[in-house]
Amino acid sequence: MTRTAWALLVLTAFMAVGGGGYWLTRHGASAPVIAAAATDAANGPVIYYQDPDGKPDYSDVPKNTADGRPYRAVHANEDVSFDKPAAPVSQAGKKILYYRNPMGLPDVSPIPKKDSMGMDYIAVYEGEDDDGTTVKISQGKQQRIGVKSEPAARRVIVEPIRAPGTIQLDERRVSVIALRSEAFIDTVGDVTTGGEVRKGQALMRVYSPTIAAAAAEYVATLGFKGSTAMPQGGRQRLMNQNVPEDYVAELDRTRQVPLTFTWSAPRDGIVLERNVVDGQRVSPGDVLFKLADHSVVWALVDVAERDLAPVAEGQSAKVRVRSFPNRVFPGKVALVYPHLNPATRTVRVRIELPNHDLQLRPDMYAEAEIDTGSPAGVIAVPDSAVIDSGDRQLVIIDRGEGRFEPRPVRLGRHGAGYVEIKDGVAEGDNVVTSANFLIDAESNLKAALKGLSAGAQQ
Repeated sequence: MTRTAWALLVLTAFMAVGGGGYWLTRHGASAPVIAAAATDAANGPVIYYQDPDGKPDYSDVPKNTADGRPYRAVHANEDVSFDKPAAPVSQAGKKILYYRNPMGLPDVSPIPKKDSMGMDYIAVYEGEDDDGTTVKISQGKQQRIGVKSEPAARRVIVEPIRAPGTIQLDERRVSVIALRSEAFIDTVGDVTTGGEVRKGQALMRVYSPTIAAAAAEYVATLGFKGSTAMPQGGRQRLMNQNVPEDYVAELDRTRQVPLTFTWSAPRDGIVLERNVVDGQRVSPGDVLFKLADHSVVWALVDVAERDLAPVAEGQSAKVRVRSFPNRVFPGKVALVYPHLNPATRTVRVRIELPNHDLQLRPDMYAEAEIDTGSPAGVIAVPDSAVIDSGDRQLVIIDRGEGRFEPRPVRLGRHGAGYVEIKDGVAEGDNVVTSANFLIDAESNLKAALKGLSAGAQQ
């Protein structure tokens, strides 16, 4: 029997023999207190007395507040049961393990109980016991703080790498017009620097003694029907002079050697250089015209050393130029150059761009965005679902029925508002995308309080 019970027995004995009133009067108890004690005795044994406002202030004997109000009597059946209770079972058939403090304090009870403010302790059912980090939030509270969840799913994560650069010509689409023998330019066609020419268009008419002699020899051998060696030798000498194919075809058709012949453009393109005029004498190897095909151009961009690892050939890219800020030019990474610029700590990357409308011009400033994502899908969650404190990254898992569990994760690529989860989350797990910081804070508080409770018990 507890000290409180012995005190009650003694008090009852005094009252039975008529001395209770005298004892209470001597100890400062007023008439209302005596009346409260008599009522409590009639209703059953009283364990202790509590402040009428619910404050954590208790007394073994009847007592009044400073303003004269009596303390509330707490009976045995309101707080402690001296009989071993049967294991309670919920309506759903789950066994109740214990009751925990509704304010998250490290206080549990094996039976239903109220805290100092009159709030009922919360039942913890079998299967709901956790490691101290799982928190349970009512549906109403979830709506008030705006909790939203989204399942983790496989997505293609595109992580763009941005780099500045310039537009340049495709080196493989530049042609130089030069003669392999001494010659004279009879006339120059209607071709100017910056103009566009088509393949086969006349550039100039040329007279070359060397080419004329080779052509005369070739025509002379065409009359020998019994041997093919001689015509083939003459044709080869013309080919060695790099004469146009239509000039040789004209010789075969007319069997006459013209004094001058037309030199035509070998490809479509823009005239970059025109270095000849009518009547000019030229030497072998002189650059007469320089043509460039602008239908495909390069964007040469400089990628920072820290961003280089995910960049690879074949990746798609988007290029913007200042002249057309609202237009995107699609292309592909054609080459990652093998050398690093030590002054800028960058590596040059070549992006091939179609330019059929000739809007991209050499030396334009360009801004490239390289998509370094993998075409294969990975498990990803929204960026807002990840709580990143610098040294740790975690997400809040919605386990259903108002239960939430913080879980550490290992991140991968970022892109398009999602982040790859390499470890910690499985496909289909519901992750909290809104109000997760509030849930994490409550989980941390719960874990800290549980740690304090464990330390106190030890």
